[in-house]
Parts: sequence; C-alpha cells; structure tokens
Amino acid sequence: MIQQLKYLQPEAVSKLANMELRARLVVEGFITGLHKSPYHGFSVEFAEHRQYMPGDEIRRIDWRAYGKTDKFFIKQFEEETNLKSYIVLDTSASMRFASELKKNERRISKIEYASYLAAALSYLMIQQRDAVGLMLYDSDVRTIIPPHATKAQLLRLLTELEKITSTEKTNSAGALHLLAERLTRRGLVIILSDLFDNPESVIAALKHFRHNNHEVIVMQILDPLERTFAFGTDANFKDLETNEIMMTQPFHLQKSYREAMRKFIDRYKRECRENLIDYVLLDTATSFDVGLLNYLNKRERIG
Repeated sequence: MIQQLKYLQPEAVSKLANMELRARLVVEGFITGLHKSPYHGFSVEFAEHRQYMPGDEIRRIDWRAYGKTDKFFIKQFEEETNLKSYIVLDTSASMRFASELKKNERRISKIEYASYLAAALSYLMIQQRDAVGLMLYDSDVRTIIPPHATKAQLLRLLTELEKITSTEKTNSAGALHLLAERLTRRGLVIILSDLFDNPESVIAALKHFRHNNHEVIVMQILDPLERTFAFGTDANFKDLETNEIMMTQPFHLQKSYREAMRKFIDRYKRECRENLIDYVLLDTATSFDVGLLNYLNKRERIG
C-alpha cells in the first residue's frame, strides 16, 4: 500500500516515464487510499461480484466487500451512468513557475502539476464510463477535444497533455466564455488554472457556465512560494508573461504581498461560493488525492 500511495505525491509522479503511467498510478494510489465508496447512491443495477483483476474498471470495486474481507471485488452492473465533462487547462506562461526546493532542485511547475492532475481525472472519468473532453488555452484557445468515453479518447487526451508547452499570456475569461457558448448539453466543467487574470472578468465567465446550468469546479493551482513570498535574499523577479524584470528585497514586501494574495484568493472563494461553484485551492506540493476526491464528491452530488 505504501508503494502505491507514494504516487499521490507530485515529486514522485514527476519521475515516471510518461503520462499514461502517471495517470494510472495516481488513480491506483488514490483508490488504495480510500476507505469507503464514493459511489454510494449512483443509479445502477447490481448484478454480481467477481474478484478484481488488473485492468478492471476501478469504479466497479465494492468497498463494502473490501471492508469486510480486505480484498477487492468487482460489482457488475447492467446499466451505467454517464456524464459529459470538460477539463479546462490554463497553459499560459505564468503556469511555468516552479520554486526551488533546495540548491539545484526545483518543485514541479504549476503546468506539470495541472497536467498530471488532468491526466488522472481523465483516467478516472473514463474508468467510470463518463465522457471527458479537454480544452487548452493561453492567450487564445489552442485545443478543444469533445467529450467521449472510450479508451481511444483517453489515449488522445494523455497525448495532448504530454506535449503541453506554455509560452503566452493568459486570457482565461475569453477562453471560458467561448467554451460556455459551445456547450449545448449540461455537464461538468473542471478548470485548472492559477487564475492570474482579472478576477472580475474570470468570475463573469464562470457565471456564464452557471447561467447555462453547468456544474463547475475551479481548482486554483499555485506554487507554495507564491502564497508565502518567503524569499530569503535580494532577488530579481521576472514576469513570465511580459518578461518585465524588477529587483527588490522580498522581506520588505512580504507582509503586503501576503495580504494582497489572501484577498485575491478569498475573492475567488467567495464569488464561487455565492454562485454555487466548487472552489479548491491546491499548490504544487499538495497530494493528488485532494483534487480527485473533490471531483468524486461533486460527481456523487450531481449523480
């Protein structure tokens, strides 16, 4: 179990060879760590049990049976539930930021974290036979893949996530409005972004989804240092989107920076809550089970 659980940690996942392996091991580690079924209440018809085999859909695991026997058994169903979901990933230049862990060693970047989480979510959704699509954007929309629930779709999504680059400025509001206009069937929209954009414009775009009766989860992904500003010495700061450089003494700015960041985050939290949007604050040191569990909780609520 310990071996599987380590793949919920971002640094361990970053060392794996490819996106397919990352997605699978993150989800398997997540399932290993669960102690009760997140699927209670789903509208499906139970047929029979059989022992879990490698490659089986993890959504079929009977957690009550596991609790009694400490072994994995599979539920077989005659009917399946389906949901159409879009994972919306911000690939703008600010998502490249990664702080230093120790000398000559860095954390994974926000874009790496977001792409690994998106891969795991895609894997989990398709195991549930839910349809999932993907949108990548920066200053413009770069990729839109419509939702499907096949293994071929999973491979396509993982391939797209594997080759992500981030070089442009961001335009979250424009991208989100475009997607809201294109979605004709009610579904679930999961947004992975640092939200470093005009909050008023982004919030208006999020309301667009809610106006069209879509369910929304916003996962704001930050680097731990972006939250604390705990730089120890004089530093040159370079804006990854504009290339503007500023030299300063971080200690003198730390208090005012933290207050500004707190207000920035709190505004998104408050506006999301008031508009019935799920908000999840993550940083690149957060284990992946947090994001996956928030998705499953939402999935259970909307049925």
